[in-house]
Amino acid sequence: MKRISQLAPIFAAAALAFAGVAPAQTAGSGYFTNWPSGTSPEEVGKAVSEHFVTSPHQYTATIHYSEANTWYGALTFAQLTHDPALQKELIRKFEPLMPGGAEAARIPTRRHVDDSVFGIVPLEIGLETKDPRFLAEGKKWADRQWENPQPDGLSAETRYWIDDMYMLTILQLEAYRATGDKKYLDRDAKEMVSYLDKLQQPNGLFYHAPDVPFYWGRGDGWVAAGMAEMLRELPANHPDRPKILAGYRKMMASLLRYQGKDGMWRQLIDHDEAWPESSSSAMFAFAMITGVKSGLLEGATYGPAARKAWLGVVGYIDQNHDITSVCEGTGKQNDFDYYMARKRRTGDFHGQAPVLWAASALLR
Repeated sequence: MKRISQLAPIFAAAALAFAGVAPAQTAGSGYFTNWPSGTSPEEVGKAVSEHFVTSPHQYTATIHYSEANTWYGALTFAQLTHDPALQKELIRKFEPLMPGGAEAARIPTRRHVDDSVFGIVPLEIGLETKDPRFLAEGKKWADRQWENPQPDGLSAETRYWIDDMYMLTILQLEAYRATGDKKYLDRDAKEMVSYLDKLQQPNGLFYHAPDVPFYWGRGDGWVAAGMAEMLRELPANHPDRPKILAGYRKMMASLLRYQGKDGMWRQLIDHDEAWPESSSSAMFAFAMITGVKSGLLEGATYGPAARKAWLGVVGYIDQNHDITSVCEGTGKQNDFDYYMARKRRTGDFHGQAPVLWAASALLR
């Protein structure tokens, strides 16, 4: 892809930063400072968040999961940067989507993981503002997801697509954060362990689904982000933590081997002929940053990779604050050519969201 000429000085500085990474410090903090001009998480997160505030809805008549995930990222960024004006704008944008609101027809209705993740937005608003209206609305979505569980105790929305390891678990995790009720965390951990058992391969990566043996970049990105989010909350003595932590570390070690010199990962992770893909790279950046900063990953090994990933992804943001080279929405299909031929989109919320997650992770 062609880089935007106006940002060429930034990208040149970022390239220099790849060669000389900051010295290691406690919890990897030294790797996440001294950013080249225009690439700091504060600058990037602010620009992408404000762009989201004025962006139209994408994809469907109802709110798409990628938009909900972008909202969540912008809200966490606003909180971490103590930006009440941005937070207010994000809440104002969501108000019409509350029951009875002017845009209530856009509220998703299916009992499906892609629709249920909508609940993370009111939950995050409620967490940040303590407004009981938003907390109750978000909790309703989390409870609905487990109204009719499977005989094994898993959600009826379980389908063993790797996307779910973020999109299903983040809703229950937000409900736990909002209520402190351990049942949400236990549900999450049980779900995550089940997906790990079903989908993680000996090399640490994940097939898109049991019948689709491809390491699709964004699919694996959802997994990496989901495990990183969950490990932020799981207590050290939780019985499922060792299994999830082992799966996470195994995956991170594999990703390290496949990261390109430009900091990016490819549309099909293990195929050099595939194109560098920005949404997966941002998700892997988030997962590694979180691991280094929380002490789950060795800073000397993963700090440089996480920094390089962030700078690589920032290089794919254009002058309109749109992330370029984002893989279009992708269902599972047992066909190599199908994945290789996926279109590259610009400004797609699938890419905007993880950039904001990574910015927030750098600021935590």
